[in-house]
Amino acid sequence: MSYLSLAVRDSSTMLRRNLLHARRYPSLTLNLLLTPVILLLLFVYIFGDTMSAGMGAGGGDRSEYIAYVVPGILMMTIGGTVVGTAVSVSMDMTEGIIARFRTMAIHRGSVLIGHVIGSVLQSIASVFLVGLVAVAIGFRSTDATALEWLAAFGLMALVALALTWIAVGMGMVSPNAEAASNNALPLIVLPLISSAFVPIDAMPGWFQPIAEYQPFTPAIETLRGLLLGTEIGHNGWLAVAWCVALSVLGYVWSKAVFNRDPR
Repeated sequence: MSYLSLAVRDSSTMLRRNLLHARRYPSLTLNLLLTPVILLLLFVYIFGDTMSAGMGAGGGDRSEYIAYVVPGILMMTIGGTVVGTAVSVSMDMTEGIIARFRTMAIHRGSVLIGHVIGSVLQSIASVFLVGLVAVAIGFRSTDATALEWLAAFGLMALVALALTWIAVGMGMVSPNAEAASNNALPLIVLPLISSAFVPIDAMPGWFQPIAEYQPFTPAIETLRGLLLGTEIGHNGWLAVAWCVALSVLGYVWSKAVFNRDPR
């Protein structure tokens, strides 16, 4: 069997393994999925009228704020979902299965590839479910063309890939599942301090650089532009650049840790 065929076969096997784990133990995924749904309902139904009035939509009409907040919630969903990947990788590293895999005649990178592909698929599924909730409470994207929808899907998949590689690295250096969950917490916190809920211009001046110079803000603004027809500007290439940089960093980091002697 050729090297490529071996890699594809073993990566497919590891992917099935991770998807089976997700199906048999859905509590972690569901818990992480509930956070963006609760935040979406909270900000729309409790703060929505006030936020809409502040954004110029007028009192009593939260539709403009629904349109504004949903892209940020979708990106937050991806960040929350990949936390489960960090926990899963940490469990593999600490419970001995990785040491067992090292003794078998399998492609070494297939273990990581299975985790990454499985996490990206779970992230897309989670985004779809949160998107259904958003549509149910009034979100509409009538101005987006088919090409813009395709670009939005590609952007979310690229963000999921980048964050997953970072989460894999976090999981591999964590001594246990609890530490992995804590290490991956910035992937949930960063969207909270981005432009997900309010425009950067509305933030205090000292806080604006924190919200602007991070990976989630350009990704959210790009997704918002694709779905709502707002100005994207330089956020598009910034989002792609962040994703590529994080993917490369996470891949190199994860591979270096994985190739060390097993702990």
